[in-house]
Amino acid sequence: MFDRPLKILVVSSEVVPFSKTGGLADVAGSLPKALATAGIGSMGNDVRIATPHYKEIEGGAYLTDFPVKFGSRIETAIIRETSIEAQYKGEHKTVPVYLVDNHHFFYREGLYDFPDDAQRFTFFCRAVLEMLPGIGWQPDIIHCNDWQTGPVPFLLKTMGQDQFFSRTATVFTIHNLQYQGNFPPKEALGALGVGEEHFTPDRLEFYGQVSFIKMGISYADVINTVSRTYAAEIQRPELGEGMDGLLRNRSRDLYGIVNGINYHEFNPRTDHRLYRNYDQDSVENKKENKHALQKEMGLPQADVPILGVISRLVGQKGLDLISDIARDIMELDLQMIVLGSGERRYEEMFADISRMYPQKTAVQVGYNSILAQRIYAGSDMFIMPSRFEPCGLGQLIAMRYGTIPIVRATGGLADTVHDYNPVTGSGYGFVFSEYSGNALYHAIDRGLKVYRDDPARWLKLVRKAMDLDFSWARSGVEYLHLYQEALNRHMEKARTA
Repeated sequence: MFDRPLKILVVSSEVVPFSKTGGLADVAGSLPKALATAGIGSMGNDVRIATPHYKEIEGGAYLTDFPVKFGSRIETAIIRETSIEAQYKGEHKTVPVYLVDNHHFFYREGLYDFPDDAQRFTFFCRAVLEMLPGIGWQPDIIHCNDWQTGPVPFLLKTMGQDQFFSRTATVFTIHNLQYQGNFPPKEALGALGVGEEHFTPDRLEFYGQVSFIKMGISYADVINTVSRTYAAEIQRPELGEGMDGLLRNRSRDLYGIVNGINYHEFNPRTDHRLYRNYDQDSVENKKENKHALQKEMGLPQADVPILGVISRLVGQKGLDLISDIARDIMELDLQMIVLGSGERRYEEMFADISRMYPQKTAVQVGYNSILAQRIYAGSDMFIMPSRFEPCGLGQLIAMRYGTIPIVRATGGLADTVHDYNPVTGSGYGFVFSEYSGNALYHAIDRGLKVYRDDPARWLKLVRKAMDLDFSWARSGVEYLHLYQEALNRHMEKARTA
């Protein structure tokens, strides 16, 4: 694909294992490992990460510091260096991580939703760009993620950077278009250090505000989102969040690549968090996880199918559909286990269901990584009725553990879960399209029918799901192709400028 290793900088506002509020952190912590080990044995790639040094992060060796001027103020950026380790087929690589530290901006409880977020993340983006010449590392690709990094492509294209970045291409990944980073123009333009000439509809203006995600979409060499279906959906008004026209204008540069999961971490054969390990050849041990999960959650240890739900409890996730059919579901011979937190109305909704049906429903509000893995392993089916879903990781983890997903055909769910056909044996999940409680109920009923009426067929379905490959190794190759396209586009623009 390339005649030399690539130098790739992944820029993200959160990265596992350092910080996390959602799936972005998982991607930013896993994709660089796959990119670093791609081509191991011949060349591999020089991959590094840049992320803020939040209060919750410990460690990081001092590397350098320098003043960052933005708007009318100057703040000091302290760069600390740590690393994450990547392993692939016995090979090992270290991925450097640059932590951008500033006490005023990042020494706080939480990551986002502060009044000065425009200043905080403009500072972060400027510090990343000013760090690179200082450490003498010139990336081929700067891979930006979500609105917090939108200023990077804008600054590179408009602020007269020197020749250091002349051969550096930018990729901007939209993980969820609903989160846009829109700010009042006075504070945002001031932080960026640009005049009102940039506050126009064809540049940064978005319904009277400055939009950080629009910067990334407008100025990156290529754009991608985390599934092919979502890339198509966001070009339509229903899911375009007001950006559909801009995205249609850039449709030639817009791609979709499904996220992967870390197959070393999510491995039922070795996962120490499970009650009992298993694989395709010992899938009967999965039932021990079910009974132990029932005991831990205070449910009767009966041989009934368990429906698992692990989710942020927000409107996007389609949880109102579960509410619409809760009474009907609870009349079926099954149990439901829920883990998650979010909007109070959904937390209360599941608490009410649990109080009404204590022998059939167990709910834990919050997040517990150990319990999450036990639910993935101990459940028989996994429900994701999302209104929209850019990619989704839950269905990928569930299938890795032999838990059959029940999903709505949207975004990454449509790309990764194919509807099971009992006549032909094709597919490995239960998929519905209409956004309604009735459609969800019928998908659950179809799953229960196969589980109840044909145990041998169900076991075959479980093994089939476990045998699928949604590893980052596969998705990493697609990203390398995307980087090549970004470099080509960047050089084309340079030649015609």
